[in-house]
Amino acid sequence: MLEAFTAGLLLITVSELGDKTFFIAVILAMKHSRRLVFLGAWGALAAMTVLSVLFGQVVSLLPPSLVRWAEVLLFLGFGLKLLYDAWRMKAIADGCEEGEAMEAVARAESNSPPKPSVLAIVFEVFSLTFLAEWGDRTQIATIALAAAKHPLGVTVGAILGHAICTAIAVIGGRAICGRISERTVTLLSGILFLIFAGVAATRLG
Repeated sequence: MLEAFTAGLLLITVSELGDKTFFIAVILAMKHSRRLVFLGAWGALAAMTVLSVLFGQVVSLLPPSLVRWAEVLLFLGFGLKLLYDAWRMKAIADGCEEGEAMEAVARAESNSPPKPSVLAIVFEVFSLTFLAEWGDRTQIATIALAAAKHPLGVTVGAILGHAICTAIAVIGGRAICGRISERTVTLLSGILFLIFAGVAATRLG
């Protein structure tokens, strides 16, 4: 269980920094109460984690050898794709990409009242974050982890990782993005996925 917890925590903490959901929280925290943004964003990510783990348990009903091969190939594919993305990026730390997140927030708030209620803010953050996370690589990776490792450990680790990233986003995401390179974060994520692929490959035999 400890291995599953650690894997879930590392996967989310590294991969979610600089992700679209991270920037949605950053942008909304500059417009609304940070506590409400944290509640809505973390709630959405926690719900998505639970759904992903449940789906992972369904996947685990497949033949174990097939699940292990799928886990290796998924992590390997994500890792190589992220390394390729990092290689194509500029080496200088020119901040983080947030265009898609800004567009999503602008669309959601185009018809919002000037002073939305507490419930409206939480619902807006929740829905934006949930939709942005759906089909994301971290969701697919969480499914793969949950299919191969202890589901409770993956759930707790991933939810804690989401809490850490969301807290960073709402408290100081803008300042942090001005100091870190998207290329560095992408590179670290790629290396982490390759490590997971290597660990999973040791179980193929």
